[in-house]
Amino acid sequence: MTATTLVLTVVLAVGVGVSLGLLGGGGSILAVPLLVYVAGLPAKEAIATSLLVVGTTSAVAVIPHARAGRVRWRTGLIFGVAGMTGAYAGGRVAAYIPGTVLLAGFALMMLATSIAMIRGRRPKPGKPVPHELPVLHVIADGIIVGLVTGLVGAGGGFLVVPALALLGGLPMPVAVGTSLLVIAMKSYAGLAGYLSTVHINWALAAAVTAAAVLGSLAGGKLAGRIPEPLLRKAFGWFVAIMGVFVLAQQLPTSLYTNPILWAGAAVLVAAGAIWALSRRRSAHPTGTASADGRDESPGRPSADKHRVPR
Repeated sequence: MTATTLVLTVVLAVGVGVSLGLLGGGGSILAVPLLVYVAGLPAKEAIATSLLVVGTTSAVAVIPHARAGRVRWRTGLIFGVAGMTGAYAGGRVAAYIPGTVLLAGFALMMLATSIAMIRGRRPKPGKPVPHELPVLHVIADGIIVGLVTGLVGAGGGFLVVPALALLGGLPMPVAVGTSLLVIAMKSYAGLAGYLSTVHINWALAAAVTAAAVLGSLAGGKLAGRIPEPLLRKAFGWFVAIMGVFVLAQQLPTSLYTNPILWAGAAVLVAAGAIWALSRRRSAHPTGTASADGRDESPGRPSADKHRVPR
């Protein structure tokens, strides 16, 4: 590795930390492509190194979130312990799966998760926000997410945050903070599964980790200042873009010049745009809401007009 490549890798690693501190995930989504396509590491070595980088960075990034009260400790610890079990098993199984297959599976899961985050969770009026999630629910989710973590080298934030925010109903800033605790635990467990079969360049890993930690502290300060819907959708689009990039890198070179592939991609993009627009219109029918939340649609009488005077 040349000095220029090393410097570029370290500089870009700051973005890994910012993503973790701000979004509670995305560390491995950035770290794995960075280590593979910039640093030039083999896929499995890059995955193992990313687990070390992301685990250490997440452990540091959770500190500002904890100080701000954005960590659910019981939920996070139970999720983390369950995830560590799955992550270790996934790391051992990954030794028997080709690196290209792992990266392709990684990308497909990123795309599926991004769609869920962009769509969001349908609100249920009157349902209170839970402080801690049910134990059995957390254990089941933790094992499944942990298995994926160990297999594809993802710290799990791109799955943990949706699990906590969409399925568990936690507010997005709290899901972000709790996710960092889970990511740190599961990343180290996944790394332990890889160390028996993969060699790590410890000097490179230390340099990348230091840069990522600095970025995570900056991201943690920004997390509490961004509106929840914007933060969730930003997370979703970020994961979608990175998923497309990683998946494209796994395609045979001959497909890039195939006009049928590009035409199909254009059709899918157009269909997605039409679908998103139709959902938006159905969610916001003609008319606007008043400042206090009442619907003032044309032709629909206001509740105030029928209020019986006292």
